[in-house]
This record gives sequence, structure tokens and C-alpha cells, in this order.
Amino acid sequence: MRKLIFTFLSALTLSGCGYNDFQRLDETVTAAWSEVVNNYQRRADLIPNLIATVKGATDFEKSTLEAVVNARASVGQIKITPELLNDPKAFENFQKVQADLSSALSRLLVVAENYPQLKATQQFSELAAQLEGTENRITVARGRYIKAVQTYNVLARQFPSNLTAMMFGYTPKANFTVENEKAISVAPKVDFSKPAEAKK
Repeated sequence: MRKLIFTFLSALTLSGCGYNDFQRLDETVTAAWSEVVNNYQRRADLIPNLIATVKGATDFEKSTLEAVVNARASVGQIKITPELLNDPKAFENFQKVQADLSSALSRLLVVAENYPQLKATQQFSELAAQLEGTENRITVARGRYIKAVQTYNVLARQFPSNLTAMMFGYTPKANFTVENEKAISVAPKVDFSKPAEAKK
């Protein structure tokens, strides 16, 4: 009987101190992170076809293509493990290589404006539309992840749940950062409707 009472009291204590909340929020963060990773992977998978299509354009800037290829290679070298979420330095590195790839892709799409014959091809148009859609999905997924981490981190820091966090090793999780916080909620703008001048 004492054992049953002790178990019951322990369960009440754990639920009252935020233990169950940590379990629930940790799963929410993990699910949100999986969505972020899946969308980044979807973008990476589009790049080989995009590069192959762009290479078909006469005299396309070699340095622009190389920048995209190199940025994608850097992304591929990052090992995405559960520990990444609890390692601020590794998370920062992940964020940096993804930002570098975003920048290289943006540059490629800007340069593509100078190649009307490239923009006119159906394959390029389809890939560009898929890329734009993926960028939008990444923005939404990152937003969900940011909110999930914020909720988790508040629980990890506030009293009395911070005592539970210390007892069970629940440390605050790394989150996305940007110089301009408003930029995180806006997908990169890619406009293929404007007429482009032929490259001279």
C-alpha cells in the first residue's frame, strides 16, 4: 500500500513541477525541427536539376553556378542529429550553411534574369516555381520551430519548472537568429514575371 501511495505522490509531484510538460514540448520541438529539415532537404534535392538546366544556357556565369554547387556541398556535410538542437555552436553552423545556400540561390536567380531564353524554358520555370514554394515552406517551418522552442525554453527557465529542468537535464534549445528579425517571416522574393533584357 505504501508503495502505491508513494508512486501516486511521485506522479503528482512530477506532473505538478512541469515534467510532463517537458515531455510534451520536447516532442513538439522535435516534430517542428523535422519539418524544417525536410523542407531544407527538399530544396537541396531541387538543386541538381536546377544546375543542369541552367548549364544549358550559353555563357551562364560559371562563378554563380560554382557558388551554388559549393554551398549545397557544405550543406551536405552537416550531420543532422538530435544533439544538434542542444549544441548552440553546431546549430549556428547549420544555420550559416543554409543561409549561404539561400544567398547563392538568390544570386543565381537574379543572374538568370539576364537570360530570356533560359527563363522561357518550361523546365526552368517549373524548377523556379518549386524553389519558390520550398522557400515559403521553409519560412513557415522555421516559424513553427521558433515558437515551439520559445515555449520550451520559457518552461526550462521559469520557476518552479526550472528546478525540474536542472534535475532532469532539460537545457534551453538553440533557436534561429537573424540580424533583422522581421526577415525571418518573409520568404525570399523571386519574381519571374518581369521582362528581362537580353545579355549583351
